[in-house]
Amino acid sequence: MKAISAVSPVAGNHTVVAAIQHVRSMHGGAQAQLMRCSDGKLYVVKFRNNPQDVRILANEFIVSKLARLVGLTVPAPAIVEVEEWLVENSPGLTIKLVGREIPCASGLQFGSQYAIDPIMGRIVDFIPATFLGRVRNIEEFAGILAVDKWTNNSDGRQAVYFRRSRERKYTATFIDYGYCFNAGEWTFPDYPLRGAFARNDVYRDITGWESFEPWLSRMENLDKDLIWGVAGSVPPVWYNSQWDELRQLAETLIKRQAIIRDLIRGFQASPRRPFPKWGWAKKYWLPESHAVDSAPHNLPMTEAVG
Repeated sequence: MKAISAVSPVAGNHTVVAAIQHVRSMHGGAQAQLMRCSDGKLYVVKFRNNPQDVRILANEFIVSKLARLVGLTVPAPAIVEVEEWLVENSPGLTIKLVGREIPCASGLQFGSQYAIDPIMGRIVDFIPATFLGRVRNIEEFAGILAVDKWTNNSDGRQAVYFRRSRERKYTATFIDYGYCFNAGEWTFPDYPLRGAFARNDVYRDITGWESFEPWLSRMENLDKDLIWGVAGSVPPVWYNSQWDELRQLAETLIKRQAIIRDLIRGFQASPRRPFPKWGWAKKYWLPESHAVDSAPHNLPMTEAVG
């Protein structure tokens, strides 16, 4: 059995930055904070004492790095050092719990680089179906679906869209991997509708396996040493130094490389019928609790706020 150490072949390939300014709170269950860091960039920072689970930081780090390794548009992940002084002197750096409020933890936190600095362009978190032609990388929704199936994302797929000030088209960037590996459970209860985007229109041009390339083949053939390296570079405080469980997680990811297509087939044959230009194998019967509601397509684009 291969051991994971805190120092790995890719341990030096991630960004470590210091938070220098709290900008604002973000929406979402993890209660992330937008922060300016020492490299001059903005990061969406999730803290170890978030209301969901400390392991969601490890999940974000691992899956965002894997998705970037196969070539998908995913915000650059970073390890963010938050000094206690900054927490004490930033009134908004708090976690709201039932009936009380506590300071955000200091120390090492997870950061996801903000898609674009607001002074350089615009970010929206919803684009109606009639505007999908203005998303230059709409085909990547197939690739990120494969990632979500591989890593058992138990939440719906989220994306935001950005464009620079003089650009007409938007670029989709895929965010929020905290609920991969079934959130803090680190288990893999596969259901056909999990991890999918809420609207089928992003999948309308999928015609077959070729629509998932090159990302699917890269996932299936990703070197296991790279997967071990990504897992091994996670700060131990993000999973309470439970080495054996991290090792098991990496081993499971490697084994699941062989079943990604089967998981996609399950979604393909689900009652959602997500790929209208691709044939159907069979219909799956699913409990109502796993149904996905269709979002209205006639809403205006909305600014990204979390």
